[in-house]
Amino acid sequence: MTATIVLNADDYGLSPGVSRGILALIRQGRLSGTSCMTATPFWPEHAPWLAEVADRADVGLHLTLTDQTPAGPCPALAPNGRFGSVGALMARSLTGRLMGAATQADLKAEIDRQLDLFEAHAGRPPAHVDGHQHVHLLPGVRGLVLDAVARRYPRGSVYVRNCSEPLAAILARGVDRPKALIIATLARGLAPAAARRGIPTNHGFRGVYDFAPGRDFPGLMARFLVPARDGALIMVHPALADDVLAGLDPVVASRQVEQAYLAGDAFQDLLERDGVRLGRLLG
Repeated sequence: MTATIVLNADDYGLSPGVSRGILALIRQGRLSGTSCMTATPFWPEHAPWLAEVADRADVGLHLTLTDQTPAGPCPALAPNGRFGSVGALMARSLTGRLMGAATQADLKAEIDRQLDLFEAHAGRPPAHVDGHQHVHLLPGVRGLVLDAVARRYPRGSVYVRNCSEPLAAILARGVDRPKALIIATLARGLAPAAARRGIPTNHGFRGVYDFAPGRDFPGLMARFLVPARDGALIMVHPALADDVLAGLDPVVASRQVEQAYLAGDAFQDLLERDGVRLGRLLG
């Protein structure tokens, strides 16, 4: 029996090497989704490249609220004109400091701006919405994301990434359990909140690891595919090398390892062995 999963590459638009690497893998049939950073300077140029693969992959928004320049003014959230770290945003979220009126107004406006940029340059609504460093899960952000999707798009047409994964599966998989458990805990309650608004979600979330040099990525992918389940989503972060990315990102080497493996015959053999087909969540 074949299970259909979404294999989604995050960070499209971060740099030329990221975008070109992701696009090459979609063309090859080795990815079935990508999430786009629309506030980066590369997005207007890179967005049209996706037109040729729009019927082969879920192309969505990778909402970015950390370590980047906002798409517009955020005086309460980014008073210096740049978002802070994910740790700082989590601290504000988990202590209720994102719930003030001014900060909520900033967040609402920024979510809409990044969605506007997606539509303006991709020429269509996103297939899905998720968050860079999983920020869409955070208290103070989650409700605004769900409300924006429900307000802007027809019921059931755009899904939101659910990062929940059963405890037993995380423990059995044995891959960076603390990090995976934190993300799954943050996601608790997202699926029912989305369902109340008529928003679909994926069914299971894999791909969490620490990007440490020397990790056995082929071995990790073998674990992420188990158990094979329709509607599960695995996130990956492939890229081709480029100088821009080298100046932005500390995990460039891991991205290149992912790129090479996903493009190779061994990955296709793994999919066939495990009875997995890559596909879009909503068809």
